[in-house]
This record gives sequence, C-alpha cells and structure tokens, in this order.
Amino acid sequence: MTVSDRWLLPDGVEDILPPLAGQIESLRRDVMDTCQRWGYQLVIPPLIEYLESLFTGTGHDLELQTFKLTDQLPGRMMGVRADMTPQAARIDAHTLGHEGITRLCYAGHVLHTRPRHMLTGRTPIQAGCELFGSQSAEADLEVITLMLESLRVAGLARVHLDLSHVAIFETLTAEAGLSKETGEAVFDAVARRSVPELDELLGHCPEGSAGARLRTLATISGGPEALARAREVLGGASGRITGALDQLDRVAAMLSENYPAVSVGFDFCELRGYNYHTGLVFAAYAPGHGDAVGKGGRYDAIGRDFGRARPATGFSLDVRALVALGGRPGRSVGGIWAPADADPALDGTVAELRMTETVIRAMPEEQGVDPRSRECDRALVKRDGQWVVEYLG
Repeated sequence: MTVSDRWLLPDGVEDILPPLAGQIESLRRDVMDTCQRWGYQLVIPPLIEYLESLFTGTGHDLELQTFKLTDQLPGRMMGVRADMTPQAARIDAHTLGHEGITRLCYAGHVLHTRPRHMLTGRTPIQAGCELFGSQSAEADLEVITLMLESLRVAGLARVHLDLSHVAIFETLTAEAGLSKETGEAVFDAVARRSVPELDELLGHCPEGSAGARLRTLATISGGPEALARAREVLGGASGRITGALDQLDRVAAMLSENYPAVSVGFDFCELRGYNYHTGLVFAAYAPGHGDAVGKGGRYDAIGRDFGRARPATGFSLDVRALVALGGRPGRSVGGIWAPADADPALDGTVAELRMTETVIRAMPEEQGVDPRSRECDRALVKRDGQWVVEYLG
C-alpha cells in the first residue's frame, strides 16, 4: 500500500461524518429511550465472542456472514458478531438467568462479511428488543407494536407490515420428507421467491401433496385475500398449520385495529433472517426502499443450547438506514461562540453555560473566524465588564 492510498477503507466499510453521525446517534438514543419506556432494559454485548455462542441455534447463513479470528490466549476461534439476537439470548439464558418475563434492548455495530442487500454496507448499526419468557400472542403483538412505534420515532410516516409463520414451512417440508440439504435449499428458494428453483428441487408433486402445497404457497402474498387463499391451499392440513394461520389472523386483526394507518399483509415467502425463527415472523417496509426497515419474529429454540430453553420473540432495526429514510433533521444552528480571551470570568461563564448550552471556545488560531461557520448563532461579548450572550446579526 502506497502513502497515497493509506486512507482507503475496505469495500462496504466507511466513516460516518458530521452531520450524519449526529443524526444516527440522536435516533439511536430516541429508539433506546422508547424501548426503555416500555420496560426493556439496556444491555451492551461484547463485539466478539467464541463461535459456539454466536452460532448457537442459528442457520448456516449467519456463519457465512461472520468474520472469524483466533484468540491468541487459549487458541479458540472467535467471531465478530454479525447479529446481536443470539447474544441477547445468551444473556437471558445464562448471564441473567431470571425467571418469568425478561425484556432486553440493545444498539451497536455488527459486522458482515458481505452486504446483505445492495442498499446496505457491511457495518450496520443494529438496534433491537427481545422479550423472553412468554409464548403468548400478546408477546408477539407487543414486540411488533414496539417496532412500529420505533419506526414512527424514526420519522417513517408510511409502513407496510408483512406477516408469516415458520411453522407452516417447517410442517410442509417435514411432511414432504425432504432431506436436510434439500430442505435448506428449498428454504433459500422460498425466501428468494424462486419458483423455477422450487420446481427443480421438489420435482413432480401430486396435487394436494405437501410439496405441491409448498410450491403454491410460495406464490401467495397480499392482504386478507392472501390469508384466505392460503387457507384454501392448506385445507385439511395438520393442526399445527391451522393454528399458525389462526394466529396470523388474530395478530393482523389486532394490528389493524390499533394501527389503522399501517398496511398489514401476508407473505408466505417472508422467511428472511438467520434461520433461528420458530413461529410468527414479520418484516416492515417503507415506500421506495427495497429491503426491510425492521424485521423479527419468534425464536423459542436458541436458549436450549445455553442450557435453558426459553420462549422468545423480538425485532431488529438498521439505525443508519432509518436515518436516511426518515429524513431526520440535522442538528440546528444554535451554539454559542466564546473568544479565546484568558479571563477567569469568561471561564466561569462558559462553564455555567455548558450545563445547558453548546459553547465552542475559540482557539488562538481562530481569531477573526465567523462564528456562524462553526454552527453558532450567538456569541459571548464583554459589556460593561460582564460577559453576556448576544445573537449574531
């Protein structure tokens, strides 16, 4: 590397500069404050962990997204987190070990080996909430509602929410008798809505068979009519599938009643994530943005690998993407410019003002600088022996 290109960063990795950095931090605080007002307690998981913790209960795609390195002390393999949900599950199951309901929230950088979407980089800032200890539909509704409230705080006026249920896919693939490898390939094809790949993977399936139902289900999405069509396609299916469809119906009805401005639909290809979900899953979309702005669902299996199986549901957001989509305003001009004078009275005035105001003290090299170029609309000036704040003309 030559001196001229030492400033280069890896593809998908970039600095976050003013004023964007301030906007992102402001939204991060607002989202975390919102979650804490709902009773979610803040946790700060470590950036790196042993691979066994990061991958527990998850699918192969999370492993592919994780950067790996060797701990020089014990020689064990570690990973830089690509998702914070498994970390929250470890904290609940092992570190805290509380009985009953536990609510946790978090926000921080994650690192991906490659961008998950053309609109994202490799260092998203993930924020999210996780609710442990409840299998109820009320728990699912709470995390979805909190996600919608967080999106409102971010300034997204219009949101579309897609609902699905992993149990439907899991039951159909089990009934179809697919091998683990074929099941994973079918999962990937369904998530990408690739019907030609499904045709190739499933082969000829008799009408009414699990494979035929799975292929048809992958083409169904939309509003209430999509759920009705799914019930028609899955007529006579197992009780687990019927229960999943009933749960989707109930949650959609509650959301439509509480959030009439939110468009609620059903997409049976909505299986995105890291393959650890076990029940109701959801994803929120904003107009003009191709990737989900928020997503989550139920994942009751992760805690088992930490020795304490717990029902769990949660969601995550990409804070940086939300800033761009929500049109969050930057910090308004409003600081106070203080001269570089060596005056104890000025020092005291600056210290007092900084309790509630932004005060920028000039350096000796900044004599003659226009304070407005430093985002100040006021200045400290000496009048009759007293330092006072005056608005700039």
